Amino acid sequence: MMCAILAAGEGKRMRPLSYTKPKVMLPIANKPILEWNLINAIEAGFKEFIFITGYKGEMVKEYFGDGSKWGVAIEYLNQGEPLGTAHAISLLKNFADDFVVMCGDTIFGKDDIKRVRDCENSIGIFEVENAKEYGVVEMEGKRIIKIHEKMEEPFSNVINAGIYHFNEKIFEFIEKTGKSPRGEYEITDSINFMAKKEEIKGIMLKEWRDVVYPWDLLEANKEILEKIDGKIEGDIEKNVTMNGKVIVGEGSRIMSGSYIEGPVIIGRNCKIGPNCYIRPYTSIGNNCHIGNASEVKNSIIMDGSNVPHQNYVGDSIIGSNCNLGAGTKIANLR
Repeated sequence: MMCAILAAGEGKRMRPLSYTKPKVMLPIANKPILEWNLINAIEAGFKEFIFITGYKGEMVKEYFGDGSKWGVAIEYLNQGEPLGTAHAISLLKNFADDFVVMCGDTIFGKDDIKRVRDCENSIGIFEVENAKEYGVVEMEGKRIIKIHEKMEEPFSNVINAGIYHFNEKIFEFIEKTGKSPRGEYEITDSINFMAKKEEIKGIMLKEWRDVVYPWDLLEANKEILEKIDGKIEGDIEKNVTMNGKVIVGEGSRIMSGSYIEGPVIIGRNCKIGPNCYIRPYTSIGNNCHIGNASEVKNSIIMDGSNVPHQNYVGDSIIGSNCNLGAGTKIANLR
């Protein structure tokens, strides 16, 4: 069976971070969002993938290549003009007749992916606190009756989670789907057509993390870092203190006087210290510098960025190739 991952969107609500890379390539715990879904889908048993790309799709293809790095096969379809999820899935018509498709910017657990894979004609559902921003699922028992998009007064907190198991029948319902009020062909409209004639089952997911806004990256980063195991591949000088689970990448140097409280991940070829403080739930990308008298807390520092001296970065996201001047302080009230 093949797994398709929707990775065509820009992610406008992630701006300015998505000005330079597609949303699915934004890092969480030093891996793109899309890579976490790839890893979990592989662990769920998939070996063949199609990534449906669009906005800055060349970055996705350059990073993942043919999938051999992960021991799988990856092919690509370019959606071109972003005409909606139904249009994107319609591109699979000549490539798959039994497949799982998932949104690339939502992180799904491996066990949930497997449960959807094992149940034909099914969609993943999830219970949230506030369903106003999502498609609310109307059900009879385990059967999907209808998906109601973004209701002002939701009658339920059970939503469409964005992962589906379809067979070839979905394509005939996509062909009947017209444009939605926002001018796109929505897969939820296709599902509503299908639900009138075919039984579609709802699979309640146990792990689900939607990543919509920049602060969602921090929450997802925290959840993933809590599950990591420590690993030291770089050089640790004397008088460095590390507590908890810490990953230090190859070629990185942790200099004297640095204090690191895990869970923390530090990428490759970084210079950390001397005399800096890195607090829990911090991800530091490759080729970064955290310098003297600097403190970083619960933040994501992307590749090639420098927090060089007398800086404070708290509850924040620093994009790629940024350089903070001496004494710069960045924090968000949480």
